[in-house]
Amino acid sequence: MEISQYYANLYHKDRERLNVLPPSIEPLASGHIIDQIEMVKKILESGYAYESQGSVYFDIEKYAREKHYGVLSGRKVEDMIAETRELEGQEEKRFPADFALWKKAKPEHILRWKSDWSDGFPGWHLECSVMGAKYLGLPFDIHGGGMDLIFPHHESEIAQSVAAYDKNPVTVWMHNNMITLNGQKMGKSLGNAINPEDFFAGNHKLLEQPYGPMTIRFFMLQAHYRSTLDFSNEALQAAEKGLKRLFQGIHTLARLSPSESSSIDANGLKQKCYAAMDDDFNTPILISHLFDGLKMINLVNDGKENASKEALEMLENIYHQFVFEILGLKEDEKGGKDELVDGLMGSILKIRQNARANKDWATADMIRDELTRLNITVKDTKDGAEWRREE
Repeated sequence: MEISQYYANLYHKDRERLNVLPPSIEPLASGHIIDQIEMVKKILESGYAYESQGSVYFDIEKYAREKHYGVLSGRKVEDMIAETRELEGQEEKRFPADFALWKKAKPEHILRWKSDWSDGFPGWHLECSVMGAKYLGLPFDIHGGGMDLIFPHHESEIAQSVAAYDKNPVTVWMHNNMITLNGQKMGKSLGNAINPEDFFAGNHKLLEQPYGPMTIRFFMLQAHYRSTLDFSNEALQAAEKGLKRLFQGIHTLARLSPSESSSIDANGLKQKCYAAMDDDFNTPILISHLFDGLKMINLVNDGKENASKEALEMLENIYHQFVFEILGLKEDEKGGKDELVDGLMGSILKIRQNARANKDWATADMIRDELTRLNITVKDTKDGAEWRREE
């Protein structure tokens, strides 16, 4: 299953919970039949299509002689004959790899519209080209999709758009890789397909616990969009802890007081974050830089580094822009009681941290023991103390 298909299957409420922005328009192919018929006519007029027994096919051989078929996928026309499947209607084609722009419908076929060639329906590739050109213009900036759509779908989109409009339809193609679960392809037939509600409720047999929407989003962002994304409980739990650390750091940043001078390089962090996004939307590298920034924040909080007002403002802008606006992360909604607990725990851990810094081991151990008695586990890390409530 591709990441793009996974998102396409989300219910509207799940998409909202995952903070996925809604599209400005969601056109239907069935609402653009006339537009598709008009595009077929344009391709026929350009000489790159032909009618055969009520169907219309794109002439791959002629297009390849005069244009460049395979510009996206790198496929060669001479290699496509051996790869062409034996499909119904092959005898109607001049060349086995020719694809349908319009198909004559059989009597039992439910979908059918009237055209100059037959009562039929548009080919698979046509709707995307038509609606993209209509709503986004030509060329439009970005076309996404799963890697399995590069050929033949997107390659054919390019060819038919060039044939109809004499221009490439898209400036940048972005293709997502696949989602797997514990190393296996995710699918219903394998019994390992998990939908968003399963993740949020934790009610799937392969899940050890529920995972919040932002944990799922943060986990996805930790892999580059062109890399395989493998779900596992261990990886999701690590993402959950990492996300908590990120927001704890942002809260710590908000409490810092400025110094007269600054010993941290906030501008350097900013440049690294921009460079990561400029590098083909490299969100894993961006996230690693944001965690490096947390070390800066903790050092200032511990009094080991200084930060001027300008430096703190820059850090706040960096985390607001990249965490909230670009990565689209947000804190899961909490009640006032949870916010109070988080605030109190932050204060307690800071007292314990100061005791450890002053080598007051008795006080530090007493705080840890009292928290343990309340089923709260404290873990000391190089970036500061973390806590969690045991069930």
